[in-house]
Amino acid sequence: MKFLISTLLPLCMTVFTFAQVKVDMKGFKQTNGTLVTQQGQSLEISWPAGNSLKGKVVFDLSPSRPLFKAISLGQQQITAGVDPAFLMTVGKRDLLSQNSWNIFFDKVPNKPHQSYPLTLKKTAVSVRTEGSRTIASIGPISAETFSGMLEVTFYNGSPLLNIAAVISTEEQAKAILFDAGMISKESDWQRISWMNTGDSMQQAPVISNDSARNLAVKYRAIAASGKQGTMVVFPPPHQYFYPLDEAFNLSFTWYGNQYRQMVKGYGIGIRQELEGDKRFVPWFNAPPGTKQRLNFFCLLSKDNDAAAFTALKAFTHNDRYVELPGFKTMSSHFHNEFVMKVMMAGQPVPEHPEFVKVFRNLGVDIVHLAEFHYTADPRGPDEKRLPQLKALFDLCEKQSDNKFLLLPGEEPNEFFGGHWLNFFPRPVYWVMSRKPGQPYVEEKPGYGKVYHIGDKEDMLRLLKDEQGLAWTAHPRTKGSVNTPDNYNHEAFFLSDRFMGAAWKAMPADLSQPRLGKRVLDLMDDMNNWGTKKTVICEADLFTITQHNEMYAHMNVNYLMLDKLPAYKDSWLPILDAMQHGRFFGSTGEVLMPLLKVNGHSSGDSLQLSPNGMATIDLKLQWTFPMNFVEIISGDGKKVYRERVPLTNTKAFGDKSFQFPVSLRGRKWVRVEAWDVAANGAFSQTFWLL
Repeated sequence: MKFLISTLLPLCMTVFTFAQVKVDMKGFKQTNGTLVTQQGQSLEISWPAGNSLKGKVVFDLSPSRPLFKAISLGQQQITAGVDPAFLMTVGKRDLLSQNSWNIFFDKVPNKPHQSYPLTLKKTAVSVRTEGSRTIASIGPISAETFSGMLEVTFYNGSPLLNIAAVISTEEQAKAILFDAGMISKESDWQRISWMNTGDSMQQAPVISNDSARNLAVKYRAIAASGKQGTMVVFPPPHQYFYPLDEAFNLSFTWYGNQYRQMVKGYGIGIRQELEGDKRFVPWFNAPPGTKQRLNFFCLLSKDNDAAAFTALKAFTHNDRYVELPGFKTMSSHFHNEFVMKVMMAGQPVPEHPEFVKVFRNLGVDIVHLAEFHYTADPRGPDEKRLPQLKALFDLCEKQSDNKFLLLPGEEPNEFFGGHWLNFFPRPVYWVMSRKPGQPYVEEKPGYGKVYHIGDKEDMLRLLKDEQGLAWTAHPRTKGSVNTPDNYNHEAFFLSDRFMGAAWKAMPADLSQPRLGKRVLDLMDDMNNWGTKKTVICEADLFTITQHNEMYAHMNVNYLMLDKLPAYKDSWLPILDAMQHGRFFGSTGEVLMPLLKVNGHSSGDSLQLSPNGMATIDLKLQWTFPMNFVEIISGDGKKVYRERVPLTNTKAFGDKSFQFPVSLRGRKWVRVEAWDVAANGAFSQTFWLL
């Protein structure tokens, strides 16, 4: 009997191992030029990859073999025998101490956490068509209490594919990170390439037994090249980075053998630093039931690594905000503290400070600072406060010219409650305290008019007298957990001097197809409150250097301005554009050169026709293929969403759209547009009469 069992067992194992997986093709349509065939355990997908080339991937559905049997572009095999690899680190979210899932002040790596390789089984396979995309779903894939499917998406018109572990859990209070990449046990790669933080290409030969190492790179990408081409691996440029106060480059790529002693084989990939900047490190939210999309992109090239990186950089315009006729780019909320750390500390002041060079290289036309953040003397005495302000104004004037404006601003966090920013259209000397009997404003030799502010009434008066603006910084999180909600009835908030709030992709949630839901929801709430407010993009960063990962943590406002005002003149045109909604916010990859509702621009009030119909004219420019446009409106109580899929779009597009939409009974409407990497743009509000 023992002999019988021992001889039958290998036979049973063999039958199980090589049982053919039947691919479910019910969702596949042979209408977009993609071809799918199955022969035994091989699933072949070829798609139009642009420039008259075909991309081709052959999946090996055998349980013990690498998933990607071959990856080709045209007649050239780029690589073969490679597997996707995912490591997920699972920790615990603090849902009690602050504002539930909107928390920033969490320190997840200081609490129990553990890393797990995601395990892929190839027992369920399907292929479906979504517009010009083809998606192969293979699984299940699982780790810890998370499970789901591996999805590989092919984009017509581009040698681009996305590899995603789409997983979920029913457990509460999960916070996650992930590392990922492509690995091989018998690599056909010859060299690894990357761009260092000085923007120079670096190369290393492939030595299969070299231990894995982490790299600080520019463009968040790393490439492997063989005899016939190059494969570049990179993450979604903004979505992959959970929010921090700093944009330090924490070595977000890796290459080599046995990465973290958990990945079997030699590979290249992307990674997250578990401890972040060792301050507040919130990781990603993973609420129960949400489909977390742990994903990265692969870009294929028949050419060498230099050409491959040129193609890769185009997806983020070389990490630069492009010029758009009729617009100027503006970014806000930077605690660089150059005045206190350098100027007031008696340090040498360079002719062109590094942080200014960084902004210019990013293509930012207007930078609104937030200096003196717990480093100076905002409450006085005057003999300290006024020289600090003068140094700030002198710095800004010296660094500004007809192509770039560096403008003063602060995050006062006094009088109104929570955290907020201010912006005046000219240099204003003011002190955040007022002694009994001290005048609200007085003349001081060497400074001119000086204001002393003692309460919120004084503050609102100052904003009115000097045509300034204020708005809530990082609303509903950080130091603004309860604002602007808890002061939305107060005179200063209802005033036209209180602009609204600021948007940043915080918190992070990989199940969301958009970034910054927290503030976009607030925008809708403020619209339904009946207050005509606007929402600008903010960065909220401290250290600004060329070696930082600035672009991933940045965003920008495209203001409707034909030219920059001179520093010595009033900057009121900038503030007017911000206050009246003459701008759109963007991560940089998606642009809205034109948006009209019945011929009106954002910020306008417009009369609907008696039937409530409106025509939305929208022009978009993009790099990654688009995902959807969403038209959001409200009636003062409810929020309505109409999503328009853009799954037929290809990479690097420029197109005008016209959407007829029923807005009967609505009081406002706005528009968002998002691509497949969760990059996007959002408009300001149109007010309906």
